Amino acid sequence: MWRIGTRGSALALAQAHEVRDRLMAATGLAQDRFEIVVMSTSGDRIQDRPLAEVGGKGLFTKEIEDALEERTIDLAVHSSKDMPTILPDGLILSAFLPREDVRDAFISRKAKTLAELPPGSVVGTASLRRQAMVKRLRPDLAVVNYRGNVQTRLRKLDEGVVDATLLAYAGLKRLGLDHEIASLIPAEDFLPAVGQGAICIETKADEREVNELVGLIHHPETAAALICERAFLRELDGSCRTPIAGLATVDGERLQFRGLILRPDGQQAHAISAEGEPERAAAIGREAGEALRIRGGADFFASLGV
Repeated sequence: MWRIGTRGSALALAQAHEVRDRLMAATGLAQDRFEIVVMSTSGDRIQDRPLAEVGGKGLFTKEIEDALEERTIDLAVHSSKDMPTILPDGLILSAFLPREDVRDAFISRKAKTLAELPPGSVVGTASLRRQAMVKRLRPDLAVVNYRGNVQTRLRKLDEGVVDATLLAYAGLKRLGLDHEIASLIPAEDFLPAVGQGAICIETKADEREVNELVGLIHHPETAAALICERAFLRELDGSCRTPIAGLATVDGERLQFRGLILRPDGQQAHAISAEGEPERAAAIGREAGEALRIRGGADFFASLGV
């Protein structure tokens, strides 16, 4: 029996089921050879405050990583964008599934696009990146903290708590909620979060059998892109406290990367582009992060609390 750890939200369960189904197809094992172990994390329980105030991304992974270390689960399924750039000793990201569409979806009952929202409209988001980018494009809008799972956010939207929200298209597709989308925002205009759209699998580094198992469904191109993006984020000490965006794509023997740092009010931003061989993914991301750190200067990052 292989035990798959996951959070309990509908999206997290959909992702865990996708991993299980891919493992079943790759191994020929029956469904009863896989157990999905649902776990509650601090990030799921704390809904009344921004993540930046209570510990950042690690809130969605700590309890699951504890279970890995205690060997009560064999592998953990995560949204890559929830993963801190530094993992606990002995744990690794051992596999990535093929990446979904990385774009953000605009959802509103009052407008088809962000540009069409009336001045003074309220946009709800829990992401500092989305907050900063909305303010950069539409400084006349109000942006408020907006926590909860996808279904909760959609319900609040229908109740008029906010006029619009932004969610990852990949998550909505996995939940069969494409019909809720008013429009998709081009990644060129609204760079996604590092890791957006990619499911990753975390395991213990010394569990050879488990790592061989998940290796059967590993997607090298997605891995190269995420290695680059996460190196970029780590170089900038990125967390939920910092508005940072980054996207790497692999086309044959070339990896292309775009990165962006912003002030929370969206009034100042620095962008960078880089490319190279996929084998240099980590170096490309790290060098891009170093360049933006120098370009932004100490004052820029001090204002972000880095």
